[in-house]
Amino acid sequence: MINNAAINSELKSEQALTPEKNKTLTFVEGVAMIVGTNIGAGILSIPFASRKAGFIPLLFWLVLVGCLTTITMLYVAETTLRTKSNLQLSGLAKRYVGTIGAWAIFISVCVNSIGALVAYMSGSGLLLQSLLGISPQVGSLLFFVPAVGVLYYGLKAIGRSEKLISIGMLAMLCVLVIATFIHKTTDTSRLLDGSWIFMVPVFNVVVFCFSAQYIVPEMARGFSHNPKMLPKAVLLGMFITFLLLGAVALSVISLTGLDGISDVATIAWGKALGTWAFWLANIFALCAMLTSYWGLGGSFLTNIFDHFKLGSDDYLPRRIAVLALVSIPPFILAYSGLVSFMNALYFAGVFSGVILSIMPILMLKGARKSGDHEPLWQCNRFIVHPFIQISIVVLYLLAVVYAIASLFGYLPKGW
Repeated sequence: MINNAAINSELKSEQALTPEKNKTLTFVEGVAMIVGTNIGAGILSIPFASRKAGFIPLLFWLVLVGCLTTITMLYVAETTLRTKSNLQLSGLAKRYVGTIGAWAIFISVCVNSIGALVAYMSGSGLLLQSLLGISPQVGSLLFFVPAVGVLYYGLKAIGRSEKLISIGMLAMLCVLVIATFIHKTTDTSRLLDGSWIFMVPVFNVVVFCFSAQYIVPEMARGFSHNPKMLPKAVLLGMFITFLLLGAVALSVISLTGLDGISDVATIAWGKALGTWAFWLANIFALCAMLTSYWGLGGSFLTNIFDHFKLGSDDYLPRRIAVLALVSIPPFILAYSGLVSFMNALYFAGVFSGVILSIMPILMLKGARKSGDHEPLWQCNRFIVHPFIQISIVVLYLLAVVYAIASLFGYLPKGW
């Protein structure tokens, strides 16, 4: 005889372990997802990446790349809003560009996400080693547990976690920036040091810092109850990202000078300010890596489901299998000796940058021709002008050419 009570109890137990099914986001959670995804290893690496070029060339790229990336994100936002199905980037590319476009986007997602997750595994290990005196491998493992745990529970858990930690990050950053500018060794004249000759390599690391294009379709799922919030969240999230990236680079360079910057900027920043700041700066860095891990890792996971048509990502065994595929290889690569912290970020920015400069343009054109409906919000005429689109493509293609030339030693690497 079947015991219905036992079956019901077992089903409830399984549901308790199933990822969050409520996928609605608030506006603040959406903005936090943009900021949290962008503010990861990139914010820790751009001071070091610009140690030859200096702050002014870095600021130039932060403004330009920030604007261009925001434009391509708005292209993706309109494309998503024109589509009834909950498709990720690769699914949108397949529908509006074709199979080649879908694979190009999917490979871009893979390269950027794996590059980022490798950097987070490596960087978190170094940070926890400096804080706790443990081995980098153990430090990365301690970081791995909450990073993967929140990914398991899905979009709503990511949104809430991003919101809470992003607020804390803003508070920590404000304290550190204020402490920097009242510190006796801070010298703002250091912001004028450097050479524009080395500015081009900085571009590709900055591209990586603005890497939240991947999460726009996922955010659209969360804003399905109010689609007009999507572009507003993108704009505000990208503006806050720009302010944070600029503030960290300005503070670190003013305090330590270009020659005193470490690979992970907060290590040198904290040491220069004192013991309390060393702890605070590196806790901030861990939070930055964690929030970005959630954003990019979550996007990577849902793109795998979408691209290979694996069905619902709420089905527990399948979700665990894909989550293992997303999270375990970066951990292994981080300690394989094959990929360094800076190279992981640099070449992830190079490859994903050129794909994401071209594909959103083609996707938007396709969506305007054959989308499901006219959305409540659309990109204005200025940002879809052919001159803007051609400029975006040319700039990113030139960056790829430079990256290849620097890889073979024909041009300077920049750090």
